[in-house]
Amino acid sequence: MTRTPSSFEDISAMADEVAILMASRFGGAKRGERPPLVQMMRRRGGALPAGLRRRARRLADAGRMAAQPKVARQLPLDGLARDHAALVAHLRPLGEMSRWQGRAIGFAASVVLGLLVLGGVALWIMIQRGML
Repeated sequence: MTRTPSSFEDISAMADEVAILMASRFGGAKRGERPPLVQMMRRRGGALPAGLRRRARRLADAGRMAAQPKVARQLPLDGLARDHAALVAHLRPLGEMSRWQGRAIGFAASVVLGLLVLGGVALWIMIQRGML
């Protein structure tokens, strides 16, 4: 069950949480930087599926409008809570450890590929010189 936001501070907090998750999963933020969701959508919004991209755009617009209390009271809080829950469910499963392991495996694969190419070149040179 999703928690319904009770105030415009909750809307801003939800937008910030989604922006942080996007930055940690897709990159696009400098170390120590916490860009707002609007900026993360410009930088890495294309990495989201189309349906979630629409939801993130709605949440980003609501986060921007939540700064004005009169406008924030008119926002559909239930829909925004559902958008937030869907985005968090999509962005959270891949944890920090899994991302680190993925980077380590990618680095190891590139080293192995480099060694294979180097071995192939060395073998080709040995065959050309008649050593084999």
